[in-house]
Amino acid sequence: MRLDRFDLNLLVVLDALLEERNVTRASERLHIGQSATSAALRRLRDFFGDELLVPAGRRFELTPLAEGLVGPVRDALLRSRAAISLRPTFDPATETRRFSICVSDYAISVFVGAAVEKIASKAPGIRLDFRRPPGHLHEAFERGNFDLLIIPEQYANQFDHPQALLLTDDHACLVCDDNPLVGKTLTMDDYLDVGHVAVRLGDESSLAFEEWFLPRFGRQRRIECSVDHFSAVPHVLMKTNRIATLHRRFAEPLTQQLPLSLLPAPFEMKPLVEVMVWPRYRDHDPAHGWLRSEIKKAASEARGTNPK
Repeated sequence: MRLDRFDLNLLVVLDALLEERNVTRASERLHIGQSATSAALRRLRDFFGDELLVPAGRRFELTPLAEGLVGPVRDALLRSRAAISLRPTFDPATETRRFSICVSDYAISVFVGAAVEKIASKAPGIRLDFRRPPGHLHEAFERGNFDLLIIPEQYANQFDHPQALLLTDDHACLVCDDNPLVGKTLTMDDYLDVGHVAVRLGDESSLAFEEWFLPRFGRQRRIECSVDHFSAVPHVLMKTNRIATLHRRFAEPLTQQLPLSLLPAPFEMKPLVEVMVWPRYRDHDPAHGWLRSEIKKAASEARGTNPK
């Protein structure tokens, strides 16, 4: 099919070439032969009157025109996929869609897990693929790798897509009941003098709160143990004299299950604000809207108020 003399079948090939910048990798991604991809690239070059990909040593680089095509081509394909997924009616009981959701284990524990329970009951055919935030979240989202993001507000600000606030949470300190280094309260000196368990966020070098501490107190916490998941914290905190600084909604249930205590943090920190972000081209998708509403209801129940 052609649109203004352009073969629309080439749009998918163009998107793969622009992202992969390599004919072989684009062929593998599209599951077609390399000769077919090379032929498509020649046709694309003829149509645009531009090389699009030019050799630079052992790799290819995009021409200025190709750089300008990346966003529009990707957006056109994502909108097309969203359009062909729409149905005239939506019935949760018979829906068979799959949704990829970027979310931390904090959010799963505090409210997303409750939403999953309701979704499984009302829409057993819906499949949910939960994945932790990758290092290049913005790029992955714009590529269409995620149908929904549940992330802190400071990370959501980089997205020009619809958003909704889910809940807020403050910070507290989790310690073992028999920790001899702390009492029923913590001073700032107590806090900075003992070892800590920290959660790593996103990549190897990013630990929760470290960038916040240094400019305010002139020193960092002494991190003696770091983990990739919030749910791992109690397992490495037990039977140690360390402190873990966590969000209260996540930490409070742990004190009811394990010999752990929660103490007020000896400092004031901006609360965590969890936000839901979804692609603008999914804004009027009834199945996607229903999924968002179930998650909003669960977050509302977790914070003890009625959903807006």
